[in-house]
Amino acid sequence: MAALLEVKNLEAFYGPTRVLKGIGFEVAEGGITTLLGANGAGKTSTLRALSGLIRRTGEIRLAGQRIDGHSTEKIAALGMAHVPDGRGTLVNMTVEENLRVGAYLRRRKAEVDEGMERMFGYFPRLRERRQQQAGTLSGGEQQMLAISRALMQRPRLLLMDEPSFGLAPLIIREIFDIMRVVNRQEGVGILLVEQNVARALDLADHAWLLETGSTVISGTAKQLRDDAQIRRSYLGF
Repeated sequence: MAALLEVKNLEAFYGPTRVLKGIGFEVAEGGITTLLGANGAGKTSTLRALSGLIRRTGEIRLAGQRIDGHSTEKIAALGMAHVPDGRGTLVNMTVEENLRVGAYLRRRKAEVDEGMERMFGYFPRLRERRQQQAGTLSGGEQQMLAISRALMQRPRLLLMDEPSFGLAPLIIREIFDIMRVVNRQEGVGILLVEQNVARALDLADHAWLLETGSTVISGTAKQLRDDAQIRRSYLGF
């Protein structure tokens, strides 16, 4: 399967501090890849570097096109959407207004309206809350909105940072089920950072393990899940 995202020798920096040390990995076209590792391993920094939110060097290709020199806005226009940790909804705007902001790359009103209907199909609760301010939603509803707003871009690749954080098990299951549907039905590739390692490996096709800013192990999700030594040494289950 062809690579949708190719990353080579990626380094990233917060000020003078280097937090990624030449990592490399791929996400297959239409695939789901998870980045695993302990806190501080560089997972969130990787997503931020890919999106152009922090200074980085190295080579990043999306669908064969180099994007490492592009701005965050240009990267989004080329097909990458980012759901950050903390969700990042516009709390003083309504659900509907948040979704329309997510569709800023769409020119035609009919296309925006169709996208909103798709999101309401995925998350019916958002339809019920469409005129409600985002800041008054529950944590689970805010995460649904953050995912939906990103999907309104019609991305080829969706970066997701800790989508289950702070959520109840039933809501987590609902969100992960929808992520699988989006991947299979719309062909959206997903790069997932997730604290719940077992759940991440259940969803993903492939996994890369980071340790202190470097990639140390990769394999299919099943290979990592079934390797007792990797589970004990790195994954904690």
